[in-house]
Amino acid sequence: MLDKDLLSRVLDEALKKGGDFAEIYIEEKQLNNIFCEDNNIEKINSGREKGAGIRTVKDGNTAYVYTNDLSAEGLCKAAAVANHAASAEGRNIDREINLSLKKPRFAIDYKRLPENVNIEEKIEHVLAANKRTRDFAQGIRQVTVAAGDMQRRIQIANSNGDLIEEEQARVRLIVNAIAAGNGLVQTGYESAGTVGGWELLDVINFEEMGEKAARLAVEMLSAKPAPAGRMPVVMAAEAGGTMVHEACGHGLEADLVQKGLSVYGNKLGKMVAAQGVSVIDDSTLPNRYGSYRFDDEGNHGQRQVLIDNGELKAYLYDHLTAAKAEENFSANGRRESYQHKPIPRMSNTFIAPGNDAPAKILKDTKNGLLVKKMGGGQVNTTNGDFVFDVQEAYIIVDGEVKHPVRGATLTGNGPHVLGNIDMIGNDLGFSIGTCGKDGQGVPVSDAQPTIRIKQLTVGGTAIENEVHIKKIRRK
Repeated sequence: MLDKDLLSRVLDEALKKGGDFAEIYIEEKQLNNIFCEDNNIEKINSGREKGAGIRTVKDGNTAYVYTNDLSAEGLCKAAAVANHAASAEGRNIDREINLSLKKPRFAIDYKRLPENVNIEEKIEHVLAANKRTRDFAQGIRQVTVAAGDMQRRIQIANSNGDLIEEEQARVRLIVNAIAAGNGLVQTGYESAGTVGGWELLDVINFEEMGEKAARLAVEMLSAKPAPAGRMPVVMAAEAGGTMVHEACGHGLEADLVQKGLSVYGNKLGKMVAAQGVSVIDDSTLPNRYGSYRFDDEGNHGQRQVLIDNGELKAYLYDHLTAAKAEENFSANGRRESYQHKPIPRMSNTFIAPGNDAPAKILKDTKNGLLVKKMGGGQVNTTNGDFVFDVQEAYIIVDGEVKHPVRGATLTGNGPHVLGNIDMIGNDLGFSIGTCGKDGQGVPVSDAQPTIRIKQLTVGGTAIENEVHIKKIRRK
């Protein structure tokens, strides 16, 4: 990638009009995606991206310029544009920037990097998963199987003297099965992903993922319509952390807090959840889809306790929001690519496990709804109101799981739900997704233990308030 002298020269150019901070982010990325539909490999996408983003900050204002011209002339030209935009009336200043390489705090063992696995092997795995899914039952009408990988090298340098050189790889597997019968059409969906290479297949069976998706789709054909009303809801760990990510996590991102768009604004040190509920964002978890050693501003990834035993302890910061709040970075500055400026984002966000056995939580719930898989929905970060679709759910009667139900929705308010959790399991289940915000998508994972919410509205209608509503599409 680029040498230190050129990086220092570009940063100096970016600060010549008197900026407070400058940064250059260089990225080389290789993407591969395989899609199988109708028993055929319908599409194979491969592409390379290479470019740099240059940011200059002056008095809290940001200018961001990106280019795919990585020559010295091209980068200095982009830096000059950034310094004029950030501080048009500044004076010329020469600064000596001495860059020092930051070392990661932990290692990632990539056993089978995407570039070392040939396309024929990847296709073979996709076709095998497709066959297993279709062979499950005659009622399976349509199957979509996808596998994708990403490998990138990044280099970050800034006017504080930090230099980061990093390589990352991710792999993602998806199966979607559609079953038809009894005049109904139902869907089953499974996904898996990792920060790592194709060694993911050593711990995840792609074909079993397909069978599980098919089984769910077929089972939901005979499910009864979901009941409506307020009732206890048990959310199994395998449902993943969609609820905590959407109804809580986004409201703890510092840019939304500082813009007055979060229900959790001005509540540091206050109780925002029930006793025993802790929410954590941790980018250092091994092999999780949202993990990283450095965020996209070059800060060491870390574990951040956001809510501790019900008390709000911290928000998620990037460079700008941390400076505005006079807080330390929380290593949550993330960007989709060199074409995007960093903003506060989650990584791996979860409710910490408690002490209750999941079987005990069910046994102690006389009647209610058991949710095993979440769908999409909507959340209003300003007041915390949400509506979520449920993909897999079952009726609980006298502490036992009975028949499946379809068409359930969960309607409520994030802080109210956190305050109504009265049992917390000692397990933990993860899900993965691509989280969208401000036109950027970044890989995340989220998780929760089995929890019981004392009362939640099941079978509600969509939130009508359109202001600051974020549409959720878990992919």
